[in-house]
Amino acid sequence: MLLEGKKAIVTGAGSGVGRASALHFVAEGAQVLCADLDEDSAKETVRLVEEAGGSAVPFGVDVSKEPEVEAMIAAAAEQFGRLDVLYNNVGIPTPRLGSVLEDHTAADFERLFAVNVGGVFYGCKHAVLRFKEQGSGGAIVNTGSVAGLVGWGGTVYGATKGAVHQLTKAVAIEGAPFGIRVNAICPAGMPYTGFMAAGGIDLPEDSLADVAASVGASHPLGRPITAEDCAAAAAFLASDSALNITGVLLPVDGGYVAR
Repeated sequence: MLLEGKKAIVTGAGSGVGRASALHFVAEGAQVLCADLDEDSAKETVRLVEEAGGSAVPFGVDVSKEPEVEAMIAAAAEQFGRLDVLYNNVGIPTPRLGSVLEDHTAADFERLFAVNVGGVFYGCKHAVLRFKEQGSGGAIVNTGSVAGLVGWGGTVYGATKGAVHQLTKAVAIEGAPFGIRVNAICPAGMPYTGFMAAGGIDLPEDSLADVAASVGASHPLGRPITAEDCAAAAAFLASDSALNITGVLLPVDGGYVAR
């Protein structure tokens, strides 16, 4: 029970890594506010949590809008009495598969930075304010990416994740005197998810196993990275088992960046 008694927010909880993380956090003992742009998807995650015997509440939020993020933090504190963990998981991919730098429009650039960087900035800002007000520290986990560690994965998308990584390290240093820890997980290529669907990648159901095997073959360990892998890493970093870990960018990549 890594997160026993913890009160947490997971953004992007309506699908993919977010849903897996909400379920995993609850299985580890947390109560979770399941936040997503699509509130119906968040409600479905809550249904799955409750079906498994856990406790969660849904919340609709556009993380690119500061007032909505501020309201999300306040709602969690009101619902649970306090906030212990924020998992900034929301992200959007390069809008067109295979786009190089010059293919991106100004609107592409602005949207990628508004969601991928703005969402993490607003989340960190208002979580830090809440943690300082409570006076008992707290943990923030961000979803970065291997694409922010190496020159791979879409130029502008990778730049947004590089910014997430820098925010993670800088806020970790600023928050340390207040007992606030900030870390990020950095997944590599994963099998088909809702995140990829948002980027216009549409794969037939009967091809998913082959795609997963192909992606996994690109990693030294030879296995695809799953949403559950990411959820387990995020739960560890959010837990008291990681009390002396902050400012870390943890690859969840089957050894990809070690080569």
